[in-house]
Parts: sequence; structure tokens; C-alpha cells
Amino acid sequence: MSKARLRSGTAGLLAVTLATGSLLSWALIGRVGQGQQNAAPSAADAQAIEQAQSLSRAFRAAAKQVLPTVVEVRTTIKPSEPTVDRQFRSENPFKGTPFEDFFGDDLPGFNFRGVPNVPRPGLGSGVIIDPSGIVLTNNHVVADADEVTVQLGDGREFDVKEIKTDERTDLAVLRLDTNQRLPSARLGDSDQLEIGDWVLAIGNPFELEQTVSAGIISGKGRSLGAVRRARFLQTDAAINPGNSGGPLVNLDGEVVGINTAIFSRTGGSQGVGFAIPVNLAKWVTPQLIKQGRVARAYLGVSIVDVNAELAKTLDVPLNGGVVVEQVSDGSPAKEAGLREKDLIVTFDGHKIRTTADLQELVERSAADSQHELKILRDGKPQTLRIALKAMPEDFETSMLESRLRGDRAISSEFYHDKQLGLTVKNLTKAFAEQLGYEGLSGALIVDVQHDRTADQAGLREGMLITRVGDQPVKNVADYGAAVEKESLEKGVALEVQTRDGSQVFKLQSS
Repeated sequence: MSKARLRSGTAGLLAVTLATGSLLSWALIGRVGQGQQNAAPSAADAQAIEQAQSLSRAFRAAAKQVLPTVVEVRTTIKPSEPTVDRQFRSENPFKGTPFEDFFGDDLPGFNFRGVPNVPRPGLGSGVIIDPSGIVLTNNHVVADADEVTVQLGDGREFDVKEIKTDERTDLAVLRLDTNQRLPSARLGDSDQLEIGDWVLAIGNPFELEQTVSAGIISGKGRSLGAVRRARFLQTDAAINPGNSGGPLVNLDGEVVGINTAIFSRTGGSQGVGFAIPVNLAKWVTPQLIKQGRVARAYLGVSIVDVNAELAKTLDVPLNGGVVVEQVSDGSPAKEAGLREKDLIVTFDGHKIRTTADLQELVERSAADSQHELKILRDGKPQTLRIALKAMPEDFETSMLESRLRGDRAISSEFYHDKQLGLTVKNLTKAFAEQLGYEGLSGALIVDVQHDRTADQAGLREGMLITRVGDQPVKNVADYGAAVEKESLEKGVALEVQTRDGSQVFKLQSS
């Protein structure tokens, strides 16, 4: 039976039922009424209902406190001239989705063949954290934007007069152009969160203003490849495109996280979302406001987690510390006497299980401060005193360079190109899942040097390079072989995959 016939038949049956009227209908109504009278809730049921309603009231109260402080962040990237021939044609970003047939490759206003030729609007969320007009959001919400405006839930709009960002944590602080006192949110303590705690995710997904979704904290200490200096809260509260930068809120109406990313095979929420803990934001934000950058201390080492293979090779305990892979010359670690293959067990008495544990403790320490490291060297415990220093801006890049061979070295893991000012690595399954690149292959950008050719062209960490010129790129070796044949003077075209689909960037020396 066709759907049309089924609907017609159903309507006809309904009409007959209503038309029979009289005795049968009244008899049915009477039975229903009698059933309702006999269905009075028991004391246990009434208690359960009251508990559910109590939770509902808690959600309502928390949302009511925070909603006035949640803003919509609108960004615009000004148009640039297309620089790409048809040989660099990109795929329609709607390909493989229900919108593929509706949005053709030649849809007016979209340019799937290279650099967009129209202004690109963007939409995210944010939360006001100071009545003077300070908004906290994600760096990726405002990165590369030429214009940024903010709209409050009550309809008021403000221009953004100052933007301060920290790419390492994907956080940004916006200062609004206003003399008004605005509603501001209270910041909680994310260290007190436990798995199972109720939370609300608030923002503007899919341009649906002031949307609230509920869930629990489903994990802690998660790492995402695209953000190097944050250990995320995981939640099953629905987070969708447009939620980025909005607050994650506890039942006391306090902000405990900044919604940042989703794990998704479709682009929409699949029950796994990630938020930056607010305690990290509370450390980053004052520095961005006062000095426009985040000062971090450093040890001067390259470290790795202890997996089963490394534990067996070095005869060290699994998850019992982190192994020093490399020590930088002139660094605090070198001066303190750290060596390669040392196992760092504790930092000032705090147990170290992962590289993220040590990085967080070190970077939040004051420069020139003294600390105690307990290590295992050749299986024997030792204690070292170390004086931390401020991290040089190019430290991570220089450490990466020293692991490679020469200026344009290819290794099985990385490729670093000083000429372009970027570093790529092979796309692993874990990175593909985290960044939404499943089913794709290419070279993943993991470092872009500030104010170098790649940075000036708009390339960013987390982008996936899939083509160099007319050569497809499936891995680091492909990328290295292809880029060696290109001339920066003549121009190098890189096709990349981003959150917004495929784009082509033309890099050329000035």
C-alpha cells in the first residue's frame, strides 16, 4: 500500500469511527474515564514524580541565571580574489549529505573551486564574564575574522573593539564596545566536577538562539589533537555547530566549561562533546586581558607517555610516569641534570601519569620558580631541583625541528618545511576521528610558525592537506615529495580540508 493510500485509509477509518457516535463512543469514553480514576499515583510514584520535577526546576533555575549572559558571536571574513585554476577543483562540501542534490556545484554565492569569492559569515557563541563587556569564547570562533559583532539574548548588539586569543588552549577574550553594565556569569570550579554530574550546554546551534541542552559529565582529562594545551571535559549534553564558545553550566548556574568540539561522523551531535575546563580559562583569561598573551613556564624537554612497549623496553612501570625523549640545550632541564630516558615520576609531589599531567603543572608555574622532580634513572630513584624559565615563543617549533633531519626533512612521522613555516604529520585514525576527517587521507598540519608564509596565507593547525599543486597527498612522504618540486617564487597551491569543507590556498613569496 502506498503512503498516500495509507493516509487516505487512515483518515477514512477515523471518520467512520467518529461517525458511529452514540452508544459505542460514549461507552469507550466512560471506560477511559474510569481507568483514569483508578490510575491515581501511589506514594512511591508521587515521590518519583516530585524528584523528577525537582530536577526540572534545578535545570530551569540554572538556565535562567546564565541565559542573559550567553551571546551570539557573528564573524565575517572579507572576500578575496580566487587564485586557483580548475585543476585545483574542490569537492562540494555538501557531497554525501542530504543536501548534495539541493546545493549544486555551481550554486550562486558558493565557490567550491578554491578561495571563497564572497564574504564568509560565521556564527558561534560566547559568555559574558565581566559586566564591563568581557566575553569568553573559542579562538576558532573568531580566528581570521575581519569583523566581529556580538548579540545578547535581549537583542542588543555590540561591536567588538579588541580580541585577544590563545591558540594553544583555543580560548579567546573579546572586549565589547560599550559603556553599559552587562549581565555576567559566575565561574565555578571545574576541578570539583565528577563523572555523572549534571550539566547544561547553552549556545546558538544552527542559528537557534538561546538553546539549552542537558546531559552529564561523561569523561574528564580528554585530549584532542587540534588543541595542544587543554584536557577536556566530555559531556553527552548535545553540542552542535554554533555551540562553540558557549558555556557548560552546573546546576548551581555556574560556568564550568567552554563548549569547544564534538565527536561526530555526521557533523551533528552524537552524544560526545568536549568543553575546556573553566579553571584553565580562569588561568588564561587574566593574562590575555592584561598582556595580550599567555606566559608559560617550561622544562625544555620532549616527553612521551609510557605505553606497554616502552615500559618493557626501558623496564619502567606502565602509567608510572613519563619518559624524557629529548633535552634541549640551555634549558632548565639541561641545567638541572635531566637526561634522555629518565622517567619523571612526580613534580612537587604530584604524581605524573601522562605528558598532559606534567605540561599542565609546569606551564602554570611561575617563571624562575624552584621545583622538585623525582625521577627513575636506570631503575634507581633520584631527586632533582629545577628552576623553571619562561617558555620561548619558538620553543616547540625548534624542538620539533631538532628531531628532524635538515631544513626540509622527511621522517616516518613528521615533515617540517622552514621555507613555508609549517609542520605536518601523518593522519592517524585517532586524529581523523577527533577532527572529522574519517575516510580521508593526507598530511595533517600540526604547527604553523607565526608570521611566516603559511601563517600569512591563512593556514592553521588542524587543517588536512590533501593536494600540493596537481599531486594528491595521502601521507607525509607524499607531501614532502610533492612540495620539493614546487617553487615558492612561482607559487605553491595547497588544497586542504577544514571544518568548512575543501579550500585551496596559494602560497607565494612576496
